[in-house]
Amino acid sequence: MSMRKHSMLRSVVLSIFGASLLAGTAFGQGMTQGIMSPPANMRPPGLKNVGIEQHLNDQIPPDLVFRDETGQAVRLGDYFGRKPLILNLVYYQCPMLCGEVLSGLESALRVLKFDVGKEFDVLTVSFDPKETPEMATAKKAEFLRRYGRAGAAEGWHFLTGTQSSITALTKAAGFDYEYDPKTGQFGHATAIMVLTPQGKIAQYYYGVEFAPKDLRLGLIQASQNKIGNVVDEVLLYCYHYNPDTGKYSAIVGRILKIAAGTTIFMLGTFLIVMFRLGSVSERKQRAL
Repeated sequence: MSMRKHSMLRSVVLSIFGASLLAGTAFGQGMTQGIMSPPANMRPPGLKNVGIEQHLNDQIPPDLVFRDETGQAVRLGDYFGRKPLILNLVYYQCPMLCGEVLSGLESALRVLKFDVGKEFDVLTVSFDPKETPEMATAKKAEFLRRYGRAGAAEGWHFLTGTQSSITALTKAAGFDYEYDPKTGQFGHATAIMVLTPQGKIAQYYYGVEFAPKDLRLGLIQASQNKIGNVVDEVLLYCYHYNPDTGKYSAIVGRILKIAAGTTIFMLGTFLIVMFRLGSVSERKQRAL
C-alpha cells in the first residue's frame, strides 16, 4: 500500500474512533443527575421558608420599580426587550453566601467570550429593603474592577428597592428567603436565573460556582440563537438543559446519530477516493 493510501486510511480510522469516543463520553454525561431544592416540609427548622421553586417560562413583572446604583428610579422592564439577561438576588452586606455567588458569577463571566453589556446584561438585585444605592454603587465598583472589561458598566446593573417590589420580584422568581432578627441576617438559597430578552425565566443555575459552558449555552438558547455561532448551534442540538440539575446534559440519541452519520460519510468518502485512485492506477498501467 502506498504512503498516500496509508495516510488516508489512518485519517479515516482516527475519525471513526473519535466519533465513537464522543458518543461514549456523551452517554456517560447523560447519566449524571443532580438534586433540586427540597420541598418546604423537608427543610430543616429555621429554613422552612428558604429555597427555590422553579417558575420556568414565567414573566418577571416589568412594572416593578427599583433604584439603580445612581439612585435613579427604574422599571425592570427598562432592561427588557434587547438581549438575554442574568438575574441574581443577593444582599450587599451579606457576610457569607452572597459574596460567593457574585464571585462565582464574575469568574464564569470572565471566562465567557461574550461581554456583559454587549451580548447580554446582568441584573443584581438586593432583597434587603434597608440597603441603599450607595451600597449598590460600592458593590458594582468592586465587581466591575474584577471583571475588567470595557462597557460592562452599561450592562451590569445593581439595584435596591422597597419591600413591596422585592416581595413581588422574589415571588415571581420562586426565590424564598427568611430574615432572622436575632442575627440580623437572611437565610436564603444560592442561584442565578437566565432570562429571555422579554424577561421570562428560561433557566436556573444553582450553587456558588457556574460552569461557563452551561452559562454560554443558556444565554444563547434564551436569545433564540441570536448570539453565538454555528458550533454553538450544533452543541445545542446535542445537549439540552436539565431543570432538575441546572446543567446541560447530552442527548445521547442525537449524538449517536451524528457519530453514525460522520462514520458513514467518512467511510463513503474513503471508498470513493480509493476507487478513483485505483481507476487512475489502472489507466496508467494500461498506458504503459
